This record gives sequence, C-alpha cells and structure tokens, in this order.
Amino acid sequence: MGFLSVIRRWALREKVPIREIARRTGLSRNTIKKYLREGAVEPKFKTPPRPSKLDPYADRLSSWLLAQTRKSRKDRRTVKLMYEDLVKLGYDGSYERVAAFARAWRADRQRAEREYPKLCV
Repeated sequence: MGFLSVIRRWALREKVPIREIARRTGLSRNTIKKYLREGAVEPKFKTPPRPSKLDPYADRLSSWLLAQTRKSRKDRRTVKLMYEDLVKLGYDGSYERVAAFARAWRADRQRAEREYPKLCV
C-alpha cells in the first residue's frame, strides 16, 4: 500500500487528526494537508544519472561476457575471475556491481535473442 493512501485512510476513514498523522509519519502538517487537498499520487523522486565506477570497464567486461557465451560450459570463466581481472586493471569497485552488470547483460541478451533470434547468432 502506498504512503499517500495510508495518510488518506487515516484521515478520511479512521478520522485521525492531522497532528497525529504528522506525528506518526514525521511529515509537516502543511504537507499532509496539501496531500489530502490535492488528491496527489505517490511522489516520484527522480534520481539524477550518476557515473558508475564500472563505466570505464563496461566495454571490456561486455566483450569478455560475449566471449564466454561462445565457449563450452566447462571452459567458461566465472564472473568472480573476471572481477579479479578488472581489479588488476585498476577497478576499485565491488564484486556485487560486476555481478549485477553481468546479470543485466545476460538478461538483455536473452531478451534480444527472443525478439531477434537470427541477429544474435
């Protein structure tokens, strides 16, 4: 359930005073009044795009992942080994970011293979 729907439920159904809602949520009374008056939807906060530590190494990692897909299963290198190679090249980020990049890369590739099977051969 969304945050604003909780505020609306407290105010309209349960008749909780705005001061008590402010106390429970930590929002100001003016903000709660504004949300109730406008009937606003959930606020969406835009996070600005930020560069990742992995960005300078993304092309190299993508080429390594592509090369591994062409090898037999027993000959493939793990993502952990690729991470260790990136550290040797100067990458100072975490393994989790490399693993998340590899997961997203594989998901994109699988989606592309489903949509365009002849182009991904």
